[in-house]
Amino acid sequence: KMAGDSSFPDVDTDGSEKSEEMEIIVNVGGVRQVFYGDNLNQYPETRLAELVNCLSGGYDSIFSLCDDYDPGKREFYFDRDPDAFKCIIDVYYFGEIHMKKGICPICFKNEMEFWKVDLKFLDDCCKAHLSEKKEELEEIARRVQLILDDLGVDASESRWKRCQKCIWKFLEKPESSYPARVIAVLSFLFILISSVVMCVGTIPDLQVVDAEGNRMEHPTLDSIETACIGWFTVEYVLRLISSPNKLHFALSFMNIVDVLAILPFYISLTLTHLGAKLMELSNVQQAVQALRIMRIARIFKLARHSSGLQTLTYALKRSFKELGLLLMYLAVGIFVFSALGYTMEQSHPETLFKSIPQSFWWAIITMTTVGYGDIYPKTTLGKLNAAISFLCGVIAIALPIHPIINNFVRYYNKQRVLETAAKHELELMELNSAEGKAAGSRSELEDLSREGKDDPFYSSRIKVSHSDTFIHLLSEEKNYRTRLQSCK
Repeated sequence: KMAGDSSFPDVDTDGSEKSEEMEIIVNVGGVRQVFYGDNLNQYPETRLAELVNCLSGGYDSIFSLCDDYDPGKREFYFDRDPDAFKCIIDVYYFGEIHMKKGICPICFKNEMEFWKVDLKFLDDCCKAHLSEKKEELEEIARRVQLILDDLGVDASESRWKRCQKCIWKFLEKPESSYPARVIAVLSFLFILISSVVMCVGTIPDLQVVDAEGNRMEHPTLDSIETACIGWFTVEYVLRLISSPNKLHFALSFMNIVDVLAILPFYISLTLTHLGAKLMELSNVQQAVQALRIMRIARIFKLARHSSGLQTLTYALKRSFKELGLLLMYLAVGIFVFSALGYTMEQSHPETLFKSIPQSFWWAIITMTTVGYGDIYPKTTLGKLNAAISFLCGVIAIALPIHPIINNFVRYYNKQRVLETAAKHELELMELNSAEGKAAGSRSELEDLSREGKDDPFYSSRIKVSHSDTFIHLLSEEKNYRTRLQSCK
């Protein structure tokens, strides 16, 4: 309710007038609002409810709750965000709060804390938005901390620890230096070469015949394969040795893929030289051939060097629900149309539908629009059933494409925004450090990096950036803003 020229009724120091009948005039960022005690006292722990009884406590009590007070108009002044305040006061009338579009969730949370309104009154949809924003800020804080750790050199660390950190940065962080980028490119090329050699080695014209008359890969291709495996082995061992958490390293999915890409070579080599003495030669060759097929796992190593593949993997993870619905829909359609096709084709003497399980194959290749033509209907009803199954398959495949693409684009854009935000925070920190000590910006970052190792939150000096992004993440103190700020 907007206020006109309302004034406070006379209130004596004994509180003779009931607080429920009092009018509270509040000016937030130039917007005046009038409240009544009976509404505010529904939530006595809030800041507005405390204004009802603060007049009897004198100016000390008044100024502990507001920024300024006009005794002539009996008006309380607050230098806060009026748009957020309009949303927060809904709790006194409706018992819940909704955020308007365009308001930063973190800033809105700070406003709720200032007005002492519990977050439980925030609507569930707004809580989800707030949680998502918190996750983004935590990711930005993590990235900044990683960069600060890379910049810092702790003199108390042993030479071996410093060497481990340098090797880890060299192999795991291509952006850290030019030589690290060169190593990343070489690793990528070795993966491509190894994959090409695996494919070319299966061409009969490039194979050679051994003494027993069996075809085998060309010795030159074997040499290239050995060189690639040697590179992968050295790379994996160095990364394992320099890893700060070896258990987490060993159980990581991408590192398991690395092991699966390397082990078949050494197992095949062992079986070739020692297995012949323990088992028949034919069994050894079959085992070696089966292990060589496992070399296809190395193609997944490309995901380590491709942000696009990583984004696609994340999009598929976030799209499990849509993919599950697709598979369920196809499974139902396959069962229904295969049963109908088998029933309708039984009247034809040359039917290709011998049983319902055999008809599953026809339903699969029809609904997925593959259509090999090895099984096809010959009756009119069977062709009609095939046409309907084909149309249903097209619809089923097309439906989940849009959500999957949206998940991919959303995650890709989010990663770019987080990366830009992390760089922006570092620039702000370095700029403010340079203002305080022109020649000590780099040493300041190193000091912050060393302090961050023992403290889960950053040093309070990081707050000199005056960015809403990190104030509530990097400090245990609750510092309420005295000026309206926008979230970067």
